[in-house]
Amino acid sequence: MLLQLLQCLDTPKLRELSVIPWASPVLSFGDLSSSRVATLGLNPSNREFVDASGHELMGSERRFHTLNSLGIKKWSEATGEDLDQIISSCYGYFGGNSYDSWFRALEKLFIEANVSYYGMFSDACHLDLVPFATETKWGELSLQQRSRLLEMSGDILGWLLRDSGIEVLVLNGKSVIENLQAITGTSFKREIVSDWVLPRRSSKGVTGYSYKGKISQVSGVKLGREILVLGYNHNLQSSFGVTNEVKTSIQGWISQNTREAFC
Repeated sequence: MLLQLLQCLDTPKLRELSVIPWASPVLSFGDLSSSRVATLGLNPSNREFVDASGHELMGSERRFHTLNSLGIKKWSEATGEDLDQIISSCYGYFGGNSYDSWFRALEKLFIEANVSYYGMFSDACHLDLVPFATETKWGELSLQQRSRLLEMSGDILGWLLRDSGIEVLVLNGKSVIENLQAITGTSFKREIVSDWVLPRRSSKGVTGYSYKGKISQVSGVKLGREILVLGYNHNLQSSFGVTNEVKTSIQGWISQNTREAFC
């Protein structure tokens, strides 16, 4: 799987999609092999590889491997040892310089269910629909670019979930929900949650929705079991005006459903 992704990075077609060609694919953030819960996003942020000035993260600031860190000029030169190092950086992500300003907010979603990204006994990880970081933010990519990236990456997510012990998948925001529904052929149950309304001065506010369902295949890859899916339409890090009250209510709902899934 990883070798296939590296081969893609050496092709011109990915560069047309704004993919950072020297950045390794990110299979997971955290140890997928020991996780029961996974949060799901769109694709890795470029900030996992570069600083605010666009320079590659180096030394102790580095989060994932690159061509430079592995000492190779193209991905076709990667050895078995290089592949092991890439996987190790993914699985050990939360033991290093993790992007805590992003992930601490997500971890609060299930902390009441005694699940965590962090520590020796971590049992949660983060996955993305697309494992490639892009130079351009996802929302600024063209529709064609996003569609092609999702088309190329859908079965990767399926293989990762199939070979894991993930029981609960938490979807962060409407875009993630819509795209997962598309590649699983599933419509999740949507309900209005009055406590999740985002206040606005000039209107009644932005309605909050919960999404719940189960998936058993992703892009044609059969998972061999059903995975509980929980989602909410607000992006906790990006949506304007997500109050602490709304966050707390979403956290309670996710944690309660996660605890029930574990029973």
